[in-house]
Amino acid sequence: MALSCSRLCSQLSLIRLCGPGINRIAHGFHLPNMSRQSRQVLCRHYRSSEVRRGLGRYVVSKLQWANTKYEDFLRRRFPRFFQLYQTFLKGFKVLFQDANEVGRIRAKMSYHNMEVQDLPYRDMEKLREYRRNLIKAIPSVILSIPPFANYLVIVIMYYFPRQFLIPVFWTPKQHVEFRGVYHTLRAQHHLPVLKGVERISHQNSNDHLLSRLKELCAKVQNGENPEVSEILAVRSLFDGPPLGIRTMNANHMRHISRLLFLTPRLPGFLIYWRLKSHAVELLLLDRALSKLGPHQLSDSELRQACYLRGINSYSLDVYQCREWLSQWLQMSSSLKESEVSLLLHCIVFLSANYPNPPSSHKQEA
Repeated sequence: MALSCSRLCSQLSLIRLCGPGINRIAHGFHLPNMSRQSRQVLCRHYRSSEVRRGLGRYVVSKLQWANTKYEDFLRRRFPRFFQLYQTFLKGFKVLFQDANEVGRIRAKMSYHNMEVQDLPYRDMEKLREYRRNLIKAIPSVILSIPPFANYLVIVIMYYFPRQFLIPVFWTPKQHVEFRGVYHTLRAQHHLPVLKGVERISHQNSNDHLLSRLKELCAKVQNGENPEVSEILAVRSLFDGPPLGIRTMNANHMRHISRLLFLTPRLPGFLIYWRLKSHAVELLLLDRALSKLGPHQLSDSELRQACYLRGINSYSLDVYQCREWLSQWLQMSSSLKESEVSLLLHCIVFLSANYPNPPSSHKQEA
């Protein structure tokens, strides 16, 4: 029985059905046990399958042809829009890949019962970046919900890409330009943060640590780059009142929020909660990066890491970025979780004058 079934299967594989009346198969084989009606049913099945496959290939080829013609038309008539169109396609591809990667990371965390702090640096950074991108994309999604509103959203995104598009949809030129704009907005809060710390240091000038904090602020305002040892010498002042993460006044926290690109237009308790969450997250990233080693980062990863921590790395060369990141990790690796307030202030202390002091500081000095 097994032999006859295998022989029948081998014969069926040689069948070439050309019409319902054909009862012969290739190489002279016949199917004596199959009725004419059964052969007709089998013939119709294979014929319909072939027709469907052929129709599918025809539709796909026509769509590819139309898409090629459309892209050629855009490239010739609207080169700027074509560049944005290509960037959108690449952006959606990257976003889809990121979503799959985040799903893989979360599945690994669930399977191995891991916490965020147990993840390697790249996985931790991917979760952070993907969450930030989704938060920024939410307003655009909400605006596109009403009927035909998606066309308005496309127009708004075309004219205001920095405000409405997440970085995966930026062109390389826009990436450098927009990062520079955001860093300029961040740098506007360097001086208010320094002034706020300086006011606190004047409260009791007899205290040795407060005097050293005052000297540190004066050094930064004069356009100098402080040493890591000078910053760590006053670390205990950021572990409790008045500069601890729990005891800072709301106005000072709002200026620090701007350093992390967080909105300050929230009640004080929400600003504190978000600030603490981002500070602890940054500290965990630093610890994971120290384990990995900054020399393991690619150039793009290195620039992104430096930009997150306070400098406009897209205007510096790779050597300067590595040098600055090494200083940051030297400082960060010495801190406890209760001292994360100092980590946030180091966005000003270490980056305000690196590699050269801004012209505004020079004029004030």
